[in-house]
Amino acid sequence: TDWDAIALLYEGLLRIAPTLGARVGHAAALAEAKGADAALAALAVIPAEAVATYQPYWALRGHLLATLVRGDEARASYARAIGLSEDPAVREFLRMRAEAVD
Repeated sequence: TDWDAIALLYEGLLRIAPTLGARVGHAAALAEAKGADAALAALAVIPAEAVATYQPYWALRGHLLATLVRGDEARASYARAIGLSEDPAVREFLRMRAEAVD
């Protein structure tokens, strides 16, 4: 998969439709193309009030922090994502991811 190209496509999308979903998707593509630090930097510029109740942000943030072995922060982000999830299967998946964090 050409993650650099996907990240570039997201950059174009953000120019015409800078939605929260596009910003989180761009961060996910950056994680694959440039690493977790680059993705976290992209997430960090999103206003806190915009992501307060946006589950995909917290799930991605948990994954990125776990990748960087920042366990307490990862578990806290996963907990937030779990709290924002209505689907029991998604909550269980996120719970298992949180439990697997070192």
